[in-house]
Amino acid sequence: MKVCFIGSMLFAAKILDQLNQVFPVNLVVTQPDRKVGRKQVIKGTPVKEKAVELGIPTFQPKNIKKDHQRIIDEHFDLIIVAAYGQFIPDDVLYHATYQAINVHASLLPKYRGGTPMHRAIINGDPMTGVSIMYMVKKMDAGPVLAQESLPIDKEDNVASLEVKLADLGASLLIETIRQLINRGVKAIPQNHSEATYAYHFHDDEKKIDVNQSAKDCYNLVRGMYPWPIAEIDISGKRMKIYEADYLEENKSDCIGQVVIINDQGVHIQTKDGLFIIKECQLEGKKRMDIQSFMNGAGRELFVLNKAI
Repeated sequence: MKVCFIGSMLFAAKILDQLNQVFPVNLVVTQPDRKVGRKQVIKGTPVKEKAVELGIPTFQPKNIKKDHQRIIDEHFDLIIVAAYGQFIPDDVLYHATYQAINVHASLLPKYRGGTPMHRAIINGDPMTGVSIMYMVKKMDAGPVLAQESLPIDKEDNVASLEVKLADLGASLLIETIRQLINRGVKAIPQNHSEATYAYHFHDDEKKIDVNQSAKDCYNLVRGMYPWPIAEIDISGKRMKIYEADYLEENKSDCIGQVVIINDQGVHIQTKDGLFIIKECQLEGKKRMDIQSFMNGAGRELFVLNKAI
């Protein structure tokens, strides 16, 4: 069977690795190489790096809507898409013998879009999962071939959840392909009235608001790591928060007050509970654990019994 894999992110790279062991991939389509970091080093996507490691030819169109003839010319039996980052034209979606199927990191129709793992954690969902679906022109709206769920642990962030869902998605994908070949799977239409969406984030969505509960603040930090990273305003300065925790207890009637500073972190009173900062980065400074930060600039910013 001739297989084309289309994807870009780490979630997709992990699926590609496992898929290729069972159904060898003939072509990988991924986003173009880009400049990253302060030094603007040109780097391929995680899928590009995995494809090179596996010795699979790659195709990196800048705009797949305009540049997809190579896919058409190779006459694939199956096209698999996971976390690609561009809308795919109908010529590609309906080109293959078994059509194009997508591995999506949510229990559709919940969280259609590009940030389903982030939104599930931020919203405090106890469960998430993966869906295998036929692709259609409308975003993540195709009939579902298979689904499987897993719990979201209290300590999970997007990085850890991504690994779990990629493993789950790879195994479910392989089994679904086997069933497709044997005509043993039936696609079930989604209930579009129940659809929710996981769009990419606006800048204001990254802001930690201590007028919410401590648990909500904590979930935002987890749901923004390792990208795009939650932020909090401290005395007019922007601070990124990489690691946090919370306690479901109150120490003050003053929301935003620093109530405890110890080796566990800086404890801030929220609307309900204590939000605990454990690892941070003040704008213009290095990322550091809270103890190191409190030995320097933190002593002026976080003052016991004062509001942030």
